[in-house]
Amino acid sequence: MFEVGLYDERKGRKRTIFFTGLIGAIIGAILILLALPALERNGILSSRTESSNEEGNNIAEERSVSIDVTTDITKAVDKVSDAVVGVVNIQKSGFWEDESESSEAGTGSGVLYKKSGNKAYLVTNYHVIEGANEIEVSLKDGSRIAGKVRGGDDLTDLAVIEIDGKNIKTLAEFGDSDRIKAGEPAIAIGNPLGLQFAGSVTQGIISGTNRLIPQDLNNDGNPDWQAEVIQTDAAINPGNSGGALINVAGKVIGINSMKIAEDAVEGIGLSIPINTARPFIEDLEKDGEVHRPYIGISTLSLSQISGYHLQETLKLPKGIVEGVAVLRVSRLSPAAKAGMKEYDVIVEMEGKRVRNIIDLRKYLYQKGVNDTLDITFYRNGKKKNETLKLVEEPK
Repeated sequence: MFEVGLYDERKGRKRTIFFTGLIGAIIGAILILLALPALERNGILSSRTESSNEEGNNIAEERSVSIDVTTDITKAVDKVSDAVVGVVNIQKSGFWEDESESSEAGTGSGVLYKKSGNKAYLVTNYHVIEGANEIEVSLKDGSRIAGKVRGGDDLTDLAVIEIDGKNIKTLAEFGDSDRIKAGEPAIAIGNPLGLQFAGSVTQGIISGTNRLIPQDLNNDGNPDWQAEVIQTDAAINPGNSGGALINVAGKVIGINSMKIAEDAVEGIGLSIPINTARPFIEDLEKDGEVHRPYIGISTLSLSQISGYHLQETLKLPKGIVEGVAVLRVSRLSPAAKAGMKEYDVIVEMEGKRVRNIIDLRKYLYQKGVNDTLDITFYRNGKKKNETLKLVEEPK
């Protein structure tokens, strides 16, 4: 029995009405039950249908959910990934030609950028194809075709390979590396650690532009070139060399070249800016070599020469400790025709200070074949100026 509360005038109080809350709960439950079909139709509640199998067990059928994960990053990757291929360096081993065997000496990556007629062309790193007796190119579908090296250049670490273009459908588009900014997204595509990880994608940002990395090309312990590269924290590992660094528009902004591999350093990948690489790629594709101006001297940076020889052999004024000493002048070269001699010390080119061999090559290679070059140098303690007519570097 529920007690019905009445107001008792004699006692001056109101008794609690117990059934009022119960009636409210019942009405609320009825409203929810009436609303359930509408909630399910609108997807607010998941629908579950139960059916009985032959043994009388209930089986729940749940509605599957589809999620669209398309982003600017995935669109960029889809646009260019088929144009990033594997490059296999095959070398022969064995002393005797008829007993030698061919084997894979290493793998890298390459970027398909052009088709002409029935040929296609890809760019990769020089160190990927260096020493190869044969080249194979591994396409996105896993098939391999023979490749022919059109040309390679150690100084820029670039090479161009020609392949049969019959089955090539996708080409990468070059972007503008001069417009990239630190902090913008960057995506690396390549084949890290071999072809079993072909087409791997890593994402990061542009960590820095115009980074200068000294390189010792002849392994004498002294830098003789300085590569200008893009720095990114997108993971680049062995095998990524020659692959693409792209922006969110799916355009190639760099050719991945190397990684600083030290225990204390992580997330530093380096890539050759595509605007820097483009003229060298064109030379290698067309002529199989890079056309560079030549002055005809053998040199040594002053930093590698003792103080004694700076004064006694080169006879430099005190305080001149930066520059490039001329050790030999080739006959009939531009330097010889301009009257340069052994032990001259070059300190300026085109009015810019020359501190070492890196500077000399930098300013020289900014010139073209048949251009003139103004040089300032010391001879026996006296400053001189000469103008050289540049020619193409002999092969």
